[in-house]
Amino acid sequence: KKIRTIYSIVIPNNLTNQKNGVRLILFTLMTIIKYEHISKIIGRKNTIFTNINKKYKNKLKKYGTVSEKSVSELNLKNICVLSQYSKRTLTANDKNKFRYFVFGGILGDSPSKKRTNILIKNLEKHKIKFETRSLGNKQMPTDAAVYAAKKILEGKKLDELRFVDELEVEINENESVNLPFRFVVDNNKLIINERLVEYLRKRKGF
Repeated sequence: KKIRTIYSIVIPNNLTNQKNGVRLILFTLMTIIKYEHISKIIGRKNTIFTNINKKYKNKLKKYGTVSEKSVSELNLKNICVLSQYSKRTLTANDKNKFRYFVFGGILGDSPSKKRTNILIKNLEKHKIKFETRSLGNKQMPTDAAVYAAKKILEGKKLDELRFVDELEVEINENESVNLPFRFVVDNNKLIINERLVEYLRKRKGF
């Protein structure tokens, strides 16, 4: 049974309506790099991006199905929302219970702003049945969370996965960028999109 993943994107009005385009450009570049990685991890056919402004649809369609509708408007069944605040941990058995795995949020903040809770409240408001599962109590970039979930649904236990809880990216011999999130390490290899590392080095910051 293939993993079918929905990635729900929430774009605040104060971001999309901002006159200064620098922050918006940063958002789109960072998210496109992240979505590209998600698509590589689980495959384009297994990825749905929701709540997308139509002007970004062409940029994202090569990475998955793109919808302007929110998750609550898609009439989906057997939904699991991944949340670090859930009391139940994701296990391999969940692949037989759920059809869709929802990863919410935008870029990730430290400390977390609990954006997934907005998604959960929206589902509850529309009386959509769902359950939540956790990948641990540490915040992960969405592509790292998708990778961890895929490994667990394929048979690994959460405590069998290796993580690093903070990542320092060297910009040059005098500068580095600290990413205060949990990343997966698999076969002694850090799971991160190399395009993100290149982007951070060019920007000299996060």
